[in-house]
Amino acid sequence: MRAATVLSHPLPLPAIAAWKHLRNQTRSSIQFSFPPLRPAFRVSPLKYREIQKRGLRVTDGLEPKIAESSEEDPTERKIGGSSNSDPGWIRAFPHVLTASMSNFLFGYHIGVMNGPIVSVARELGFEGSPILEGLVVSIFIAGAFFGSIGCGSLADKLGCRRTFQIATVPLILGAIISAQAHSLEEILGGRFLVGLGIGVNTVLVPIYISEVAPTKYRGSLGTFSQIGTCLGIIASLLLGIPSETDPHWWRTMLYLASLPGVVLTLGMQFAVDSPRWLYKVGRIEDAKSVIYNLWGPSEVEKAIEEIQAVVKSDGNDRGGTWLELLEQPHSRVAFVGGSLFLLQQFAGINGVLYFSSLTFKDVGITSSVLPSIFIGIINFAGALSALYLIDKEGRKKLLIGSYLGMALSMFLVVVAISLPLKEQLSHITSILGTLLYIYTFAIGAGPVTGMIIPELSSSRTRGKIMGFSLSVHWVCNFLVGLFFLDMVEIYGVAPVYAAFGSMSLLSAIFAHYFTVETKGRSLEEIEMSLK
Repeated sequence: MRAATVLSHPLPLPAIAAWKHLRNQTRSSIQFSFPPLRPAFRVSPLKYREIQKRGLRVTDGLEPKIAESSEEDPTERKIGGSSNSDPGWIRAFPHVLTASMSNFLFGYHIGVMNGPIVSVARELGFEGSPILEGLVVSIFIAGAFFGSIGCGSLADKLGCRRTFQIATVPLILGAIISAQAHSLEEILGGRFLVGLGIGVNTVLVPIYISEVAPTKYRGSLGTFSQIGTCLGIIASLLLGIPSETDPHWWRTMLYLASLPGVVLTLGMQFAVDSPRWLYKVGRIEDAKSVIYNLWGPSEVEKAIEEIQAVVKSDGNDRGGTWLELLEQPHSRVAFVGGSLFLLQQFAGINGVLYFSSLTFKDVGITSSVLPSIFIGIINFAGALSALYLIDKEGRKKLLIGSYLGMALSMFLVVVAISLPLKEQLSHITSILGTLLYIYTFAIGAGPVTGMIIPELSSSRTRGKIMGFSLSVHWVCNFLVGLFFLDMVEIYGVAPVYAAFGSMSLLSAIFAHYFTVETKGRSLEEIEMSLK
């Protein structure tokens, strides 16, 4: 079983016209609406403090009477530098790259057992049992489920940076225990620990990147989580080539899996904490310093004002409770997040990845590693395309287009299998459809799904909404892997792929009606608009 790495269907014209008219007349209870953000004040922090000393409120209609202060904010003077400089994405990149090491580990552990599982089963005494072999490969999904659920509260208390470091402990220990295993129980325990760390990290990475990256580059930097996963998969597959001749090579591969965890632990020691989290825990000067260094001097005042407004609206608690996910607007975001991951998995990415090796064998490629490497490269190419497109075209358009491309790809494979084509033409068409499916998945459905959820979530419930959404992902991931082969055996490949294509169309429709564009909006602007 493999875990997924983590665009609108046109309606009839009268239906579109009716819907637009209804949208202009009233706001649907399930439709997100983003009116222009109008903060209560637009004065400098210095002038704001002067107003507070006089015992007045900023909302007392004072703003039109107050001229812009020409006096420099002492906080800005303390930090120093030009207020017009824009560091772009360069300053945030090392921190994003360090966090993306978690996804490299995720991808590595996805592929590390695919090749050598036969050697592992033979050496540990469960060869010939497909159930136990499948359990060893997929046990980390159970650990990931529990890691995702428990991650939100930990991140609210300790911040993402420290939580990253804590999560590397089960990752490193799990890899070493698995490498030294001499029984089925030991390797299952090691793989479960690995999954625990992976579950935490898959929640943390999109949250951390969304809160650290400058608004203008948040989408592009967010795709590095997908790129990290692709590179991890490719690395594990390349390192797995010697396992075809060396029956003990799998131990070396698992020992090597502990090294990125060590790099991540050390790297996070030099990474920054999220300025949003720093402000919530009272470290306001540290938050200003992070914003200055990563986003530029001109962003300090505006960002602090927006964060301050959100924190005052949310209250002083660092994080919300699970029960708040039942309240508006958090329940809407949790519904969208869980639904997007459910649709992503039921659109068939795991099934297509599994069956792709059989498709390549049909055209004479007998190696079990080469097709997986080739698919990994296509996946990586799609992630690079997303890096370029996501802040240009926007999340929503990319998500809808991705699912439409996936639907087209599945129907192409169905045609190749069902119609009486020449055998060679049928095989080539199936391969093209499979590769197109993986490429279009990597452009939108893979990276955007995990990225848009923390963007829509409030600062108070971001960790818990991501934890809930990823737990849905792991459950659906497990179910698809469990029943895919049975469905193929009962109904055949063509009907199952047709179902994947139909689910992709449904996902495009859902993305059209239930998601909003977050490109170019700060997280605080999105949150205040939702409220």
